[in-house]
Amino acid sequence: MADSTSFIHTFGLNHDSAPLAVRERIAFNDEQLIPALIKLSEDTHSDEAVILSTCNRTEIYVRNESPTSITEWLQQHHHLGQFDISQYLYQLNGSAVAHHAFKVASGLDSMVLGEPQILGQVKQAVRIASEAGTLGPMLDKLFQITFSVAKEVRSQTAIGERSVSLAAAALKLTHSVLGNTSDQKILFIGAGEMIELVATHFAAKNPQQITIANRTLERGRLLAERFKGQAVTLSELTREIPLHDVIISCTASHLPLIGKGMIENALKSRKHKPMVLVDLAVPRDIEPEVGKLSDIFLYTVDDLGEIVQENKELRQAAVEEAEKIISVRVQDFIHWLHTREVVPTIKKLREHADNYRRMELEKAKKALLRGDSAEAVIEQLANSLMNKFLHHPTQTLNQTHGEHQQHLIDAAHKLFIRDQDS
Repeated sequence: MADSTSFIHTFGLNHDSAPLAVRERIAFNDEQLIPALIKLSEDTHSDEAVILSTCNRTEIYVRNESPTSITEWLQQHHHLGQFDISQYLYQLNGSAVAHHAFKVASGLDSMVLGEPQILGQVKQAVRIASEAGTLGPMLDKLFQITFSVAKEVRSQTAIGERSVSLAAAALKLTHSVLGNTSDQKILFIGAGEMIELVATHFAAKNPQQITIANRTLERGRLLAERFKGQAVTLSELTREIPLHDVIISCTASHLPLIGKGMIENALKSRKHKPMVLVDLAVPRDIEPEVGKLSDIFLYTVDDLGEIVQENKELRQAAVEEAEKIISVRVQDFIHWLHTREVVPTIKKLREHADNYRRMELEKAKKALLRGDSAEAVIEQLANSLMNKFLHHPTQTLNQTHGEHQQHLIDAAHKLFIRDQDS
């Protein structure tokens, strides 16, 4: 029987294995995930599947006995043609999958070491897989332990202390380029979790103006009200961009929202007053060519990542503590998997024994009805049960030879023969 740990696999790439230009080509947004999960399961014959896609990683977790088609599926699903993504992908199997998942959810594998947002993103990925019907018992157990591990790491280590978030990094960059935030007008494009986080950081510095641009005006207004700002729709970007000093964008758009021509016109209106543009989206919201313009300071999520590495070494002791917790919990998961392997055998053993019990009990009842003595009936019942239970094991031991026989003898001692003092 194959070891069930060999059936779980992770295929993925992250900020360490692939540049932004590659990550954005295989990213999934939430709307794509359910149909993608269903197609992944069907096309690759995966019994279970979860897709985790964030700005820093895309990872596919599957239960599959022959997962060789996963990379090919990913390539075809994103219509990559001749572009080979295998050079950027990592593949993990068995216990390494659990170790990796625990690290990811705990923030140990993040661009921002210890950042808390990733746990929510993992939970969202699992919830969507459940809705798609691709979350089976093995991956469900894996991620339930994953959530528990992340909580344990948070509560028992200092992994989240002194962490520099992407939001704080964006604030630091704009201050270094443009000076005091209180003198700046900030335009946030999008109204999701990341924009909310970044806007919170900037609002604390009392900027001159905050504007939220979003596809749906009502959602933008809800966020703008929190920061005493105004809301506009995406159709108003052409008018709004020249009026702001800092543009921070993070949407789920498949195509860039801001092109080079739009920014060139904005610079003319501003008489080439410098602007900072921060693109936190994957795929990108701002065309890379925008960064080549004079008086434009364009930063991507990878640029901010370099800033947040500054005090990574300060948390090395916490990382080591977290790794110890993760190692123990990986063993818990592997133990659970191995327990699942023996459950069918235990069930068959009990069914087999219960058949003997019912057969012999029926014989004993008939003997009592015939008037046989209770003592004789009980003696016969015990002897018959003993003989039936031991017949097949004894026969098998007698019919085997050599090393295989010794293995059976050792197993018999371990399973059935206990020392007198034990």
